[in-house]
Amino acid sequence: MKKITYITAVLASAMMLCLTSCTKIKRYEGYKLLWHDEFNGKTLDDKIWNREIRPAGWTNHELQAYTESDENIYVEDGKLVLRAVQKTLKSGKHYYTSGKVQTSNKKDFTYGRVCVRAKAPKGKGLWPAIWMMPTKEKYGNWPVCGEIDIMEVLGNEPEKTYGTIHYGAPHGQKQGTYILSGDSFADSFHEFSVEWEPGKFRWYIDDILFYEESNWFAKSRGGEDFDYPAPFDQDFYIQLNLAVGGDWPGKPDDSTDFEKAKFEIDYVRVYQKKVYDTNVERPTVKFPEPDAKGNYVHNGTFEKQETLDGSANWIFLTAGGGQGGAQIKDSQMIITTTNYGGLDYSIQLVHPGIGHHRGKHYRINFDAKADGNRTLKVAVTAPEVNWIRYFYDTPVDLTANWKTYTFEYEMKDADDPLARLEFNMGNQKSKDTIYLKNVEVIELD
Repeated sequence: MKKITYITAVLASAMMLCLTSCTKIKRYEGYKLLWHDEFNGKTLDDKIWNREIRPAGWTNHELQAYTESDENIYVEDGKLVLRAVQKTLKSGKHYYTSGKVQTSNKKDFTYGRVCVRAKAPKGKGLWPAIWMMPTKEKYGNWPVCGEIDIMEVLGNEPEKTYGTIHYGAPHGQKQGTYILSGDSFADSFHEFSVEWEPGKFRWYIDDILFYEESNWFAKSRGGEDFDYPAPFDQDFYIQLNLAVGGDWPGKPDDSTDFEKAKFEIDYVRVYQKKVYDTNVERPTVKFPEPDAKGNYVHNGTFEKQETLDGSANWIFLTAGGGQGGAQIKDSQMIITTTNYGGLDYSIQLVHPGIGHHRGKHYRINFDAKADGNRTLKVAVTAPEVNWIRYFYDTPVDLTANWKTYTFEYEMKDADDPLARLEFNMGNQKSKDTIYLKNVEVIELD
């Protein structure tokens, strides 16, 4: 009887081991598995991962210090855990430690498909990321060297993830987003993936394609141009980290539960094709055409209905705690606010494709009013060139009466076919509804 019990226990133990270490690894047609880590051991595999140590404030004004401590980095129940810890000085001031690991000079590669199954933490000021940097930065330091962001989630918006590339001088970036419905990335595990090929990136959530990009450039700060698809034609390595605070997510507050501030990674898998065609050319972007009047804004009279999701001309967006809505009705754009958020762009209406030429002069015209006295900000920005301003954010004081607003300016930067007009209505301490009509951006020359 004792022998049977012993054998049963051994078999049960073997079955449990198989459940963790014999998990079937997904295959992709045309790819081979280059390397992977299922985190089934008791400790982090130092043949794959480096624990990175950085002081607080090292980048992005982040608050955490990255340590090599097992308090911040550990393997548990078949998962890598990067934990942010809040500590308090005698003065009562908080400071933070957290974990960051990366594969530089251990698992570097050029081109492939990276798949990471992970669960993000929820909480204001928490900022988990899965991203890649070049091993040698042969084109120059950041951002010229390039950066590939597979996943970034802000703890105050855990239902939304970002996929981004950074490059060039001036700093350029391209970004796509994905929003879960009825779930958040803090509620359950999801697989975040990027497919990186010569001249093409594709981002996926649970194998659902949500963004692809093939247009970028590589230019040094001294003006030297590098052949496309540089800088994304060199060895990169993977990084996993949980930041606290910083320019983007802002500081944590009393609502942030640091007992649950854990970024959990179930696996990291890297696949690669046997052969890649590196004979690629950068796609050309067609410059938008204005109408006969020189106006780049389409449907600025709001005579046509739109879904305001980017499928036509106008896009309504919220961020940073902003909540509201927009609709076209009676030849007006009507923007409502239920929570104005903490950022100027927490409530935002944009019109992309406002082509701008260096040395040309432009005029912005629009009619606006509000249900009460309040402010909006108007700007023309460069989403592909680090959000520089061609027309700087300008406050506009609105009243209950219609008024025409006019601004003129000169384009002093390089030609940009991808500039956009923005109306930013967040962070204004007002929920009064705003009305717009007769919007124009006219090239005067």
